[in-house]
Amino acid sequence: MNTIIRKSMLSVAGLAFAGGVFAGPIAGHADGAAPVGVKPVAVVQADKPDTGKLIPHGTQGAQSRIALNDEQTANVKAIIAATKKAGMPERAAVISIGTSLQESKLENLGHLGDRNDHDSQGLFQQRPSSGWGTPEQITDPDYSTTAFLKGLKQVDGWQDMPLTVAAQTVQVSAYPDAYAQWEQQAADLVAQYWNS
Repeated sequence: MNTIIRKSMLSVAGLAFAGGVFAGPIAGHADGAAPVGVKPVAVVQADKPDTGKLIPHGTQGAQSRIALNDEQTANVKAIIAATKKAGMPERAAVISIGTSLQESKLENLGHLGDRNDHDSQGLFQQRPSSGWGTPEQITDPDYSTTAFLKGLKQVDGWQDMPLTVAAQTVQVSAYPDAYAQWEQQAADLVAQYWNS
């Protein structure tokens, strides 16, 4: 290709040609504005969790989804932070968030009186009477997630189980298949917030 044409094309593309080496996009001016005619380049985060690792078995059955408020989003972030602190992978966060979506819709529930399932409380509806901790502990998102993850770690092969099987093995719910409906939303939340 003719050198003049090549330089013209590179100039239009926003690239510089110097000494036979192509430089990247032209840096912005000192005032921070992009050069005239050059569109800003969107930065794509390349290190988002791999969907294959988040949902290794695919989803099971019809999936549910809810809109989250600020408190629920903060609880998602707390679950992810506790998972990282425990040194567990993204899949553990998917299982934890899916479990919490089923148990409390990611709301940190206190004692609900007559509407309570026995003495279940917190994000995971853990029961003080079953040894999960005090009401103050199990309504602390970090503590309750860590307690759930300790239970998950004790399940042989949890990494290779469908979400609903892993969650049920830890939670022992009266509705063991109900966790499956939250797997896609849980995976989407982990993909969105794991690196934030």
